[in-house]
Amino acid sequence: MPVKPPRPRLPSLNALRAFEAAARLESFAKAADELGVTAGAVTQQIRQLEAALGFPVFRRLAQGVALTDAAREALPRLTRGFDMLGQAVQTLREAEPYRPLTIAALPCLAQLWLSPRLPTLQQAFPDLQISLSAMEEPPDPRREPHDLALFYREAAEPGAIQLGDDAILPVCTPSLAGKIASADDLARQTLLHDAVWRGDWARWLAFALPQARVDAGRGPAFSLYSLALDACLSGAGVLMGRMSLVAPHLASGRLAAPFAQAMPTLDRPTLTPADGPGAHPRRREVMEWLARAAGQPAQI
Repeated sequence: MPVKPPRPRLPSLNALRAFEAAARLESFAKAADELGVTAGAVTQQIRQLEAALGFPVFRRLAQGVALTDAAREALPRLTRGFDMLGQAVQTLREAEPYRPLTIAALPCLAQLWLSPRLPTLQQAFPDLQISLSAMEEPPDPRREPHDLALFYREAAEPGAIQLGDDAILPVCTPSLAGKIASADDLARQTLLHDAVWRGDWARWLAFALPQARVDAGRGPAFSLYSLALDACLSGAGVLMGRMSLVAPHLASGRLAAPFAQAMPTLDRPTLTPADGPGAHPRRREVMEWLARAAGQPAQI
């Protein structure tokens, strides 16, 4: 009788995942960030893989590491394999009829645009669970599947919805705004920056006050826009505000704009739906609701 040969024994899947991520990203640190572990844990997993295989998969160099030829040849198949595993697990999750609708959003949009609207969204869809993840970059649908993504984009992909125009302008507390009547007054104030949008002050000054002698790089930078906004609301300085994020505070009177010139921006908040039959069946309903909500003031 023919005997079916056993499958070859595989090394640890955790070790293979660590190797695949480190090889694909060409960085142990980036692999650790993606996997949610420490760089030391990635190093340990790769050592375990090399011990199981009996040969190295990385060459240790004075300036870092490099893939061996055998590892480089195997990498595309490993990447496809883990992508297929991820898609299979996602298919299992999507079979659950009451699964949450997942939204990935830039941290500032998650905190300042979407979170204030979540209570009303939940009232509009009382039988729908909403799961929100803050991410610095749009999710890779093969590894981080989500039903909707909310990020700043200059152009909308097919099926996406841009949530109105956007603009930048300086904002501060009303008491501080009362002390700023000219560019010279602004030059004496502390400028607050978001680390990602640090160039916004220079762009706005060139647009609105091209002759002003204001050091656009002066002042503290914050890794999260919400932290910069909190500092602004406490009176610590003048923030280059994104209208999509600060409009509710201007409407409520908590912030004021000492200069009227708002500079339009090309990038604006954009909702992008997931593709494919596995996406949540109510994602389009939620997208349309959020698009309507964009024209209404958020509760702060």
